[in-house]
Amino acid sequence: MLTLLGCGVVANVALAKNKGLGGGFLMVTFGWGLAVFAGVIVAYNSGAHLNPAVTIGLVANGATEFGSGVPVNVISVLVYFAGEFLGAFLGAVVVWIAYKQHFDDEPEAANKLGVFSTGPAIRSYGWNLATEIIGTFVLVFVVIAFGRQG
Repeated sequence: MLTLLGCGVVANVALAKNKGLGGGFLMVTFGWGLAVFAGVIVAYNSGAHLNPAVTIGLVANGATEFGSGVPVNVISVLVYFAGEFLGAFLGAVVVWIAYKQHFDDEPEAANKLGVFSTGPAIRSYGWNLATEIIGTFVLVFVVIAFGRQG
């Protein structure tokens, strides 16, 4: 759900001949926010693991259980990773199918690539890595903090 809705909004804003073409950064940001929310709601019973970083962060934080009664062990971590990757892949495939004609009509390869990936506005590997680490830390920190509220 996360990838389907998130990449879907980017496809709508970035690919040729869409009503949302040129909708801008705010539309993409709002759409991705709703995509994360929908993904968490749909995956709630699993512990809302949408990203391997969340799974790794919870393990590193000493979690003994994922979701509703799933013990933390090597097998469950690998199953969660498989589910996260499979879900992301299937979401991307559905976006590609839904926007197939738009992908075919899009002249810019960068716009097609941008539906499924991001790149820095300023390429600086050290700083780009630092921003990814900060963003991932915030994501995992908030997930752990919310988990402690219950």
